[in-house]
Amino acid sequence: MSTHLSTALTLASRSVPVLPLRVGKVPFGNCPACRDNACGGRPNMKTPGPCECPRPCHAWAAATTDPATLTARSWATAWVQAQAVAYHPGGAGLTVVDLDDRDAVTWARRSLPATRVVATTRGEHWIYRGVMPSANRVRPGVDVKAALSYARWLGPGTGTMTVLPDVVRGLVVKEETTSPGGGVVSSPPDRAAWEHRVATGCRHTERYVRTGLERGLALVRARRESGAGSQAFGVAQFIARQHANCPGPCGLDVLGQQLITTAVSVGVPEPYAARAVTNGLAGAA
Repeated sequence: MSTHLSTALTLASRSVPVLPLRVGKVPFGNCPACRDNACGGRPNMKTPGPCECPRPCHAWAAATTDPATLTARSWATAWVQAQAVAYHPGGAGLTVVDLDDRDAVTWARRSLPATRVVATTRGEHWIYRGVMPSANRVRPGVDVKAALSYARWLGPGTGTMTVLPDVVRGLVVKEETTSPGGGVVSSPPDRAAWEHRVATGCRHTERYVRTGLERGLALVRARRESGAGSQAFGVAQFIARQHANCPGPCGLDVLGQQLITTAVSVGVPEPYAARAVTNGLAGAA
């Protein structure tokens, strides 16, 4: 068994989804059947599809905690050629702030709450508990890796891992949440539109759901100046977790639309608001 496969199996046993990286520290390319996403992509990708390929195709979406998959013959060649192990932070409930150089590290030490730190070749990975959308170049030398992304495994690091702070969430939405010059785009209704008739499989009472939603909408409205998109993501993720054990349907699409409308009303562009809420609802699955 290769050292990389051994590391991968250890991480998988700790519920961390992993995959091999080839030369250049990048995922292995898709097989012929999956090339150019001809297969439709995997179900958990941004664009869902029917792919059931047993090989490590589709980059981060191939990450798994299944030891049978990791040790399967279809993955054997990849492990022989592997140069490193990667993991899917979002799948492990984590967010990695990738600091690519000394200046970025200096900024993080001055601006971010302390957390688990892993040394990299040129900088550091700061790891927080919680999931958010990924984004590259959120500031000079800084990438955020969480949902729909992968990070290289470089060891457990040092320090105590802390909860994902708003300042990190705000890095992704910083330039997309300024209030529009002509006032609000639209006004949300005074009362949440969700009704129990759209949620025949929800185990919660209508009062419980309405109260939780209205509190969440109030949090989004309070972010009028900045961070409303990030707040909408967080509220959507929280709502999805509340309904994780319901047989369904729970009308989450109606709740999500209400969040989108409210985020747009305080200046978040609608495409970004929709993306943030969709990712939040999916990220808790």
